[in-house]
Amino acid sequence: MSPTEHATLSASGSDRWLHCPPSVRLGERIEDKGSGYAAQGTDAHRLAEFKLRTALGYVDEDPTKNLTYFDQEMNDATDEYVNYVMEQVESAKKTCNDPLVLVEQRVDFSHWVRQGFGTSDALIIADATLHIVDLKYGTGVPVSAEDNSQLKCYGLGALELFDDIYDIDTVALTIFQPRLHNVSEWQISKKDLLKWATEVLKPTADMAYDGKGEFSCGKWCRFCRAKNICRARAEANLKLAQYDFKLPPELSDTEIEVILSKIDELVSWASGIKEYALQKALSGKEWTGFKLVEGRSVRKYTDGAAVANAVSEAGYDPYEKKLLGITAMQKLLGKARFNEILANYIEKPRGKPTLVPDSDKRPAMKNTAKNDFTEENYHD
Repeated sequence: MSPTEHATLSASGSDRWLHCPPSVRLGERIEDKGSGYAAQGTDAHRLAEFKLRTALGYVDEDPTKNLTYFDQEMNDATDEYVNYVMEQVESAKKTCNDPLVLVEQRVDFSHWVRQGFGTSDALIIADATLHIVDLKYGTGVPVSAEDNSQLKCYGLGALELFDDIYDIDTVALTIFQPRLHNVSEWQISKKDLLKWATEVLKPTADMAYDGKGEFSCGKWCRFCRAKNICRARAEANLKLAQYDFKLPPELSDTEIEVILSKIDELVSWASGIKEYALQKALSGKEWTGFKLVEGRSVRKYTDGAAVANAVSEAGYDPYEKKLLGITAMQKLLGKARFNEILANYIEKPRGKPTLVPDSDKRPAMKNTAKNDFTEENYHD
């Protein structure tokens, strides 16, 4: 099996198949078309690998010119990642004279997961502690290192390689997510990690590989290829849809709390079904009671330069001057230069109040802050 192939039970998909074992075989029926976000993440990892190897003293070819999504933000984000890893390397040297640092290292955890393998972004192996650092370039949601099954699988694979060489008793896990300013760190003892692998990982992986177990719906459905055709997910969401949505006080507080806890998943599921049906229709499928039509479109110039010349020749100025937005300005100047020049001119107003689950990492608003955003005082 080549390094470019994907494991049936991948470490990156472990959160899903640990919660919903039969999703693995169900998803095999659906083509994985990838996405622009995934391609952007791949570019960021290629750049980060080059920079980290360079920082460690290795000679490597700069991939920048071949990266489709390279920009100043990616350059800054990968610099931050490399700086963090190198700080951890220096910290490891305090307890180990010669820590081993591996970049984009393939690890095999097939002792617990059939054909299980993956690639760890950065491994720092030293006496006492094995440190795994994983770069997440996405901005969808903050990812936590706490009890993170992907990183725990990487830890098991790294222990298979190095536990006999280094005296490891702790496995440190880090998610480094620079675009969300999220650095999540967590530790687990080697003993507890191996216990989890034996009692939880292996038996669940065996069920998943064999296509057995119970379907279960939750946040892990997000990246499941079969999420739009999954009957269990449909049944779970349709139960919520059976509520007669009336305004309070006809719904009790308890009913509203149930709806709030499920509403995001319901909206996501409904949107996914609609997109799935659209793609099928574009491929020739005819849905009873529905038809394909052209959506609204907006006028656009066929040749911007020709338009500008024509308007100029007519005696008018075809351009407007507009100050760059903050994101565009930061890309223009670079993060360091941006902060140096404009730090005194930037303010961050309060965000609009949002109701989120208790599991959200953001601190709750205090009563005084809530009062500032009463319906009478708040304006969009």
